[in-house]
Amino acid sequence: MGLFDRLRRAFSGEPEKDKEKEEQLQTSEENQTSEVATATSESDASVETSQTASSESQSETVEQTSETMIEPESEMTQTEESSSTKEVVTASMTIESSEVTTEEVVEEITEEVIEPATTEPKQAEVEVKEEVSETTRYDKGLAKSRKGFGAKINALLANFRRVDEDFFEELEETLIEADVGFETAMKISDELQDEVKLRNAKSKSDVSDAIIERLVDIYENEGQDEDNTLHFASEGPTVFLFVGVNGVGKTTTIGKLAHRYQQEGKKVLLAAGDTFRAGAIEQLAEWGKRVGVDVVTKPEKSDPAAVVYDAVIKAKKEDYDILLVDTAGRLQNKVNLMKELDKIKRVITRELPDAPQEVLLALDATTGQNALTQAKQFKEVTDVTGIVLTKLDGTARGGIVLAIRNELHLPVKLVGLGEKMDDLRDFSPEEFVYGLFKGLVTPKKD
Repeated sequence: MGLFDRLRRAFSGEPEKDKEKEEQLQTSEENQTSEVATATSESDASVETSQTASSESQSETVEQTSETMIEPESEMTQTEESSSTKEVVTASMTIESSEVTTEEVVEEITEEVIEPATTEPKQAEVEVKEEVSETTRYDKGLAKSRKGFGAKINALLANFRRVDEDFFEELEETLIEADVGFETAMKISDELQDEVKLRNAKSKSDVSDAIIERLVDIYENEGQDEDNTLHFASEGPTVFLFVGVNGVGKTTTIGKLAHRYQQEGKKVLLAAGDTFRAGAIEQLAEWGKRVGVDVVTKPEKSDPAAVVYDAVIKAKKEDYDILLVDTAGRLQNKVNLMKELDKIKRVITRELPDAPQEVLLALDATTGQNALTQAKQFKEVTDVTGIVLTKLDGTARGGIVLAIRNELHLPVKLVGLGEKMDDLRDFSPEEFVYGLFKGLVTPKKD
């Protein structure tokens, strides 16, 4: 089953795994607590289900949304609801009291290794929340892109009369405006001309589905061998080298990623290799204080390679797990930038032959096609292994992910889906497609 078929099935209301994804998108964090209470009262509910089926049906209809599946074993009588309310409060208090809190602001830089939670029940609770919040984050993070993309497609189809040459010219312009990329827009337009005729598509929904299906198919096919995972060293410290122009959120990405790994119990070190931009060193140092990790710095205008060398030596001697390296983003001077990045990489490789494990290019999603241009230029000056797409939640230009995959053939590895510390997420190609096209696909009919 192709990705588009799974997408359509997910929105069809069928009780399958994909349906559970859709339900998770609609589930708030408050519902998690009530689900815990419901689970604890299942055994009591089954005793009196036959006596109160009619009254339960009426009350459940009011409380349940139209998209939620109703499980028979979870039904409760009004009397049981009353008693289970106490259980909800108790369960909620238990959960809240057992959660591990983490201070976001740390007054002093520390080199201690933070050990992860060791109790299995707490780990299980974290995993459940992570699974639900991941789909919710993509749903919310892509809301603007979904709305903008849908509006463009609907505007195109509003004047739909017949599928002719003029229609496909307008389609190309619409897709380019949606930031899917010029090459992708041309490819979709060419492939759709025969397909729409073959399907004998006449209604707006048929044409819309044909457009989205072609987008999804191209996206899926281009990503067959794509590796969206981050790679780590088998021995010694892992080194991630960050590149990108100023202002795209590169330093913030480093800080958030440092927080993630520090919370996982890893020993993290930062290197302030952007010694030319005013305030860059102080900004990274502040992030180090905020998340509680060490930062290697030198005065402004120092040789960036010297900073990185000191950081690599420190990481080796003091058994750090991860080294995150910031660099300058002076793309306007390609020659100097290339020499600088090459020197930094040589310094790293001389001390750690298998490093850097990742060269991550930070791009600002709100810049649309400009981000695509930056990616092409950085790809020319250094060996980029993956993309970090920041500020995806703050733009209607989420279609840029399609262009990055189809035109650059670079994997997106991290995405920014919000401003909170844990809103920097590993990229999920399927979650992205669900979040971008949710509500734009006609549900599958039996």
